[in-house]
Amino acid sequence: MHSREEKLEAFGRLLDVLDRLRKECPWDKKQTNESLRPNTIEETFELADALIKDDMANIREELGDVIMHVIFYALIGQEKGDFDIADVCDKEAEKLIFRHPHIYGEVQADTEEKVLQNWEQIKLKEKQGKKRVLSGVPNSLPSLIKAYRIQDKARNVGFDWKEKDDVWDKVREELGELEAELKREDKEHSEKELGDFLFSVINAARLYHLNPDNALEMTNQKFIRRFNYVEEQTLSKGRQLADMTLEEMDQLWNEAKSKE
Repeated sequence: MHSREEKLEAFGRLLDVLDRLRKECPWDKKQTNESLRPNTIEETFELADALIKDDMANIREELGDVIMHVIFYALIGQEKGDFDIADVCDKEAEKLIFRHPHIYGEVQADTEEKVLQNWEQIKLKEKQGKKRVLSGVPNSLPSLIKAYRIQDKARNVGFDWKEKDDVWDKVREELGELEAELKREDKEHSEKELGDFLFSVINAARLYHLNPDNALEMTNQKFIRRFNYVEEQTLSKGRQLADMTLEEMDQLWNEAKSKE
């Protein structure tokens, strides 16, 4: 691993590269906060994909892309006279120090739970009581992640189940209400009840310290692997999936499962 001096040198090199590109590259010169935003979102999802796959080489590459975007936004801020990358780093360092009084102050917090509770309370104090508990959850978050963050923030101010096992009664209740609306063939109410049911399942996952987004993505990847196997085996026999019976596809699906 590199020394602190080598890390600073590498960061400085990246700053120099981006500074030159911003001045000399026709594409880079044209970029704005608005034009970069979609690319930033894409790069963030590419990093998330590498993380879920635990692909270290790809994680390293995608982290570089994300850091590049951070520096680029700071360059734009610098050009406008609002802030530069030093301001960004200093502000983040100050915020982290302030939000970790158990490290930099006298507050006691020897468990992860206590640290998170302190974190949320400190963030509210930073806004001098003007910030609402759930206002820090970005509207643009994917709905599954947003639900988890909403529940987590409510928990940090004491709004949560006393016993985590009690959540299963709520899950069963919401499932029953969903089934009732589906039987009535009421699409609008069925969709609302589906949302309530999914919200309760995410809540259960949180209470049991499971990340529902990671869990769902692992299942997505598992389905892709198995379905690809079914398709590959079908094509290797000179057939198309549309020509296969469900029983034939199930047999190949079970073969894929047995190979994992």
